[in-house]
Amino acid sequence: MRNWIMVGIALLTAAISSCSEDTSTLGYSLTSDVDRFTIETDTFDITTRSIAAGSVLSRNAYSYLGRIKDPETGTYIKCDYTMQFSLLESEVNSLFKSSESIFGRDENNQPIVDSCNVHILINTYQGDSLTAMKLALMELNKPMKSTDAIYTDYDPEAAGIVRTDVGAVRSEKVYSASDLTLSDSMRNVYRTGKYFAYVKVPLNKEYIDKDGKKYNNYGTYIMRKYYENTSYFKNFNSFIRNVCPGFYIKSTDGQGIIIEVAFTQLNIYYRYKSDDVVYSASCSLNSTDEVLKATHISYDKTGIDKLVENDTCTYLKTPAGIYTEVTLPIDDIKKGHENDTITSAKVTFTRMRPRSDLSEVILEEPTQVLLIEKDSLKSFFEDNGTPDNMKAYLATYNSNQKTYSFNNLSYMINRMYARKGQSENWNKAVLIPVEVQSNSSSTASGIANEMNVNSIRLVGGAANRHAPIRMSVIYNVNK
Repeated sequence: MRNWIMVGIALLTAAISSCSEDTSTLGYSLTSDVDRFTIETDTFDITTRSIAAGSVLSRNAYSYLGRIKDPETGTYIKCDYTMQFSLLESEVNSLFKSSESIFGRDENNQPIVDSCNVHILINTYQGDSLTAMKLALMELNKPMKSTDAIYTDYDPEAAGIVRTDVGAVRSEKVYSASDLTLSDSMRNVYRTGKYFAYVKVPLNKEYIDKDGKKYNNYGTYIMRKYYENTSYFKNFNSFIRNVCPGFYIKSTDGQGIIIEVAFTQLNIYYRYKSDDVVYSASCSLNSTDEVLKATHISYDKTGIDKLVENDTCTYLKTPAGIYTEVTLPIDDIKKGHENDTITSAKVTFTRMRPRSDLSEVILEEPTQVLLIEKDSLKSFFEDNGTPDNMKAYLATYNSNQKTYSFNNLSYMINRMYARKGQSENWNKAVLIPVEVQSNSSSTASGIANEMNVNSIRLVGGAANRHAPIRMSVIYNVNK
């Protein structure tokens, strides 16, 4: 027995001593020679130029109103907007009290409301909050279709959808972003961000609908249509077709500020009677993201064209101003590496100092930019696209390094190479400022064109006097 034990120990010792501690070939032992690769790196120069954006899709969480001077072009940017009101079917039975209970009555004993107004709620603004501005609120004669792709050059007046006949809604208002009629304490409340400051536009003049019926004000018209047929109010589609197509709110005088409108609210105030007691009540309808809101932007394009012609840099300029076109050296990147894998392709765009101190004070850098294949630009916004890191990539401005960086454009490079020659823009992408809407997990759930007045100069252009824009590429080279 002891001999068998000694034999076992000897065999175990021999097995252990025969094991090598060298693991250098461990990885190769698991793969064939065909699967082995090496790492190679290279850099390539990128060419860029400024291009005029022209009009852009006007689909945004906010609307814009006002007029401001662009210090870079010396020209004025003016914003007006068109909006509709949203309704929920679950609310249709509670918009107004019963017709019989309404306290206000006209000479024919028909229900009337006491007053009506529109609140334009201000999210933020650019410019001088004390600047006196003037607006005109006008009624549409037919709704814009919510399925239409409305661009920023769409002018409702030129399109003939604004009512101009006698009796139509038209109310003018002089306003400023800071309401000086409020107490200091109330303005401080608005500044905390807990409440929206707003511009109040009265709609209390006599109103005549398109059928020629007269009402003491616009609110009474809305109430009477409700009592006529509550199904008109079951959803916003029925409402805009049968009751209120929407309003066009136009900046008519003043310059020095553009306000960002969070939403627009139609308020109707009336009284009703219950158990011989008279009560006050109101009905409010809001513009929301679910209904059409379209900003109309107008400016002198000659100022934009002069900046585009400057080939010593490129620009990103909003709203509806200038993009930077990026031409990628796809053939050079793939030459000799047709069958290799690109694991990384990084490029950084660097800010240049503004041409004047005034521009630096007034104009902010776009916070987020999108790099997208040029041929996909139009459909991306119309189809509510989101960055997929294939044809569209998102980058955030680094205020410390003053750069926008895209860390891996490998999928875009491969897509462009596969579509080589299919269009004249097969190797071109566009860098554009965007506004990003995020969901609860901080993932981009919506992308819209940036509508604030922003601008940045970038290193680049055909006559670039700085170090060239370079893309750093890492390959897995098959051996």
